[in-house]
Amino acid sequence: NNRGSTMGRMQSKGKGKGISGSCTPYLRRTPRWVTNSPSAICELIVKLAKKGQTPSQIGKILRDSHSIPQVKLLTGQKILRILKKHGCAPEIPEDVYCLIKKAMNIRKHLEKFRKDKDGKYRVILIESRIHRLIRYYKRTKKLPNKFKYNADTATAIISSS
Repeated sequence: NNRGSTMGRMQSKGKGKGISGSCTPYLRRTPRWVTNSPSAICELIVKLAKKGQTPSQIGKILRDSHSIPQVKLLTGQKILRILKKHGCAPEIPEDVYCLIKKAMNIRKHLEKFRKDKDGKYRVILIESRIHRLIRYYKRTKKLPNKFKYNADTATAIISSS
């Protein structure tokens, strides 16, 4: 348990480095009640991705509708790895995508309500998080070096993904 190297919460009053948190069950093998084969699960994941679901949405669907607790226990790979192997992975990481979407929605709100000072402040915070994440993903080669976030071109980024 390496708690010292985790990054604190961004834009929060406290440091956000508490030690409590949930943990997965210790048992690291497939539960007996799961009847699906790993290849069937991979096919299902790819099918859901082609319908336009994000990796986290795929995980929720598998958990709630198909009673698959953890894909990694059954297939040996995480959902995103399976999607990359089959060429269905999203172009930009999901967390950046969600933050860009959130910033776009607040900007649309600000066009209607120009005096919303809290909204303006939140957009600044969200966009600083976007820039920080993009810097990280460029460093780890998950995004191309030419990738640039701009509030004006955000709709093009979202629509292409």
